[in-house]
Amino acid sequence: MTTTGWVAVLVTAAGCYLLKLLGVLVPEHWLEGERVARVLTLLPVALLAALAAVQTLATGDHLVLDARVAGVAAAVVALVLRAPFIVVVAVAAATAALLRLVA
Repeated sequence: MTTTGWVAVLVTAAGCYLLKLLGVLVPEHWLEGERVARVLTLLPVALLAALAAVQTLATGDHLVLDARVAGVAAAVVALVLRAPFIVVVAVAAATAALLRLVA
């Protein structure tokens, strides 16, 4: 790795550490409000949903509708039917694999 690469890694590591430190240093009374508590409760769900959407619907900077979308749709159906998590994952993987095999 080049010197520039190591500098980038070290700067990123320092930034991550400082961001975590900032989270610890937030005054507790800032987090006591009802609205803030509601946002903090829902924020991880929103971030994970956004990550799943980007990973499912995007390739590079293009919107793509392929077997991944069908796999996620099959997983949603399995979740609605209250299937165990391992079954949900297997249904999604099998659906995407079968569609890629056929297409």
